[in-house]
Amino acid sequence: MPSAYSRSQSLLHWAVFALIAVQYLFHDGIEAAWRAFRQTGTATATSGALVHIVPGLLVLAFALWRLALRLTRGTPPPPAGTPAWMARAAGLTHWALYALMLLVPASGAAAWFLGATGAGAAHEVLKTLLLVLIGLHVLAVLYHQLVRRDGLLARMRP
Repeated sequence: MPSAYSRSQSLLHWAVFALIAVQYLFHDGIEAAWRAFRQTGTATATSGALVHIVPGLLVLAFALWRLALRLTRGTPPPPAGTPAWMARAAGLTHWALYALMLLVPASGAAAWFLGATGAGAAHEVLKTLLLVLIGLHVLAVLYHQLVRRDGLLARMRP
């Protein structure tokens, strides 16, 4: 078991973080393009839409890469003294984050490229769930860093 995440794992983590932030901050272009698609039935890849589509596809690709690294390289153990329930909750949260990092862009791609409006509705729900889990993830890291002071964050430095 490694004592820290590899440089690749860490860089991919922060790259996905940045790409997801772009998705939430610059979603107006895709929303306008989606409204136009629903009115006309024709998808038009405007620059605003591309600012959402390209990073979304990168999130999907990077999440798959991260999963491959996680399965082949493994992950560091929880910090010493971490209660079993906390380690299990962290594991479940991480797997849920991975699932959402795959499902959110896949549902968005299905909506955009296949015109699947049901996938568009699912995309809306899934992106909210992703945001909630990211918030929980950040709160847990802050708890480890500021309250437990157990060095958890140091495992993810590039």
